Amino acid sequence: MPRHEFQPARLVTGLTALGIGGGYLLDSAGRVDVPGAWPLIALPAGLFLSGGVSALYGLARRRRRGTELPPPEHGAG
Repeated sequence: MPRHEFQPARLVTGLTALGIGGGYLLDSAGRVDVPGAWPLIALPAGLFLSGGVSALYGLARRRRRGTELPPPEHGAG
């Protein structure tokens, strides 16, 4: 199996989905009482965290490669 690039944002998104699914599983088993608004808060928070992880990982990878962002162009138009 060929190796692939590590993508931490997908890991965070998957862990968020597993956490929400696990919460529903525990709720259906009667172990915990999950409030109805919990996934409406957890899902956007997880996606926001995933976006932050993606941005930070992209900046770190760019810094390791030694490539910087190109300077902004002035007077475009």
